[in-house]
Amino acid sequence: MTNTIYESSDFFCHDLPTHPLPNLGKVLVTGASGYIGGRLVPELLVRGYKVRIMVRGDAHVYQNLWPDVEVVVADALNLDQLKAALCDIDTAYYLIHSLNLGPREFEATDIKAAHNFQIAADKTRLRRIIYLGGLGDIRSPLSSHLRSRMEIACALKESRTQLTVLRAAIIIGSGSASYEIIQHLVKELPIIPVPYWAKNKCQPIAIRDVIKYLVGVLEVEETQGKDFDIGGPDILTYQDMLKKLAGILHKKILFVPSFFSNIRFYAYCASLFTPVPDSITQCLMGGLKNEVVVRDDSIKRFLKFDPLSYREALVRAMSREEQDKVATRWSDAYPPANELALKLRELKEISYITHYSIFSPKAASKIFRSVCKIGGKEGWFHSSWMWRLRGMVDRIFLGVGTWRGRKSHSRLRISDVVDFWRVEDLEKNRCLLLRAEMKLPGRAWLEFDVKDEGQRRRLSVVAYYDTNSFWGRIYWYMFLPLHHFIFQHLIEEIEKRS
Repeated sequence: MTNTIYESSDFFCHDLPTHPLPNLGKVLVTGASGYIGGRLVPELLVRGYKVRIMVRGDAHVYQNLWPDVEVVVADALNLDQLKAALCDIDTAYYLIHSLNLGPREFEATDIKAAHNFQIAADKTRLRRIIYLGGLGDIRSPLSSHLRSRMEIACALKESRTQLTVLRAAIIIGSGSASYEIIQHLVKELPIIPVPYWAKNKCQPIAIRDVIKYLVGVLEVEETQGKDFDIGGPDILTYQDMLKKLAGILHKKILFVPSFFSNIRFYAYCASLFTPVPDSITQCLMGGLKNEVVVRDDSIKRFLKFDPLSYREALVRAMSREEQDKVATRWSDAYPPANELALKLRELKEISYITHYSIFSPKAASKIFRSVCKIGGKEGWFHSSWMWRLRGMVDRIFLGVGTWRGRKSHSRLRISDVVDFWRVEDLEKNRCLLLRAEMKLPGRAWLEFDVKDEGQRRRLSVVAYYDTNSFWGRIYWYMFLPLHHFIFQHLIEEIEKRS
């Protein structure tokens, strides 16, 4: 637990009106690399549970993050891997979703994964599943996102395993996709059009309350085999949610009624002004046409605590950002293939390499600390407008862009996002390797290296680019003249700021 950024006061369940179950068997958390799973795991550990997590990526990353967990690498689409992951498990949290694949692909993928999980649960005699789904009135036509959440619950219920279903609407917390969409729309837009579906009602819930419900139902055996709606105390329209945040930020916004109501168009436009890409924004905004409010509050009979108001959830989220203590973020699991991406060290040959370096009398620790502050709000120290322009072009063509920024302004760890890069490898005071996730006709990496050479340190930046296509080669040679200008000035500024 020492490697996490949590402190003892940060745990959400310290005032949960239930008690840990010391004799409970091993607990599996699927989707542990995601936003919810990454916050649930530390809560279970601090309450004394034996935890196994299921991830698709490098097990060492999560073993370093949570030394007390057992890590298994498995894909929910692979039945044999699922059986191995569920072996000797008492209770499993099902937090798998493919939302980041976009509206065309995620439904089929989610259903297949749920059916596989149901089969594996029966084969391994799993005792219990706890599933977090989406809130929605099944009597009305649902968006593809909400319909998929309901279908997954139905698929899991086909198992002989006891299933507990929690259904939530918009989750508000530092790092959540919904919160960052709302926050950036309010900060960036002086005028916001209001289509008819922005008047629909929603019952948002704070991330800490979601975690408390997830842990609480584990510790209350009577919740087995039951479905529950969970939400905060406020029922608001989507327009009200924007207005409340604008009030907190003292931002004046003109809300203009709009007769144009195409959600896909609004989702694409929203993705241009927020860090959240179009594929996720479309799925989330698709649910805005439905009213998502709690219709059955029976969960309160089992877990008696007062959820945070929408305003309190916003203030806490902003406070975590200001303290630079965002524990997990939606970008941790986006793009969906980032965990399985080919690593630089796995390539036998690299098509193109360019290298720049300077010497410095400063300590390696100071230089490396400066290296680890690139991107995000700090920008790229030199010619940041060029990086932002490249990110803007990427976002227009439905790429990740530079809007993603960073989870932490002062720290980096493996798998963290830095604008349109992801940390592939990190050796403290020595090396930072970034893998490109923008749209490219090839694969690219950027490596920063600090080496002792006598009384001086050599700071180097190496750009790697691998491609087999004609357009990939054109792309490399087209930008090659800019490399000296961009990279040489970049490392000079890094050294200067250290």
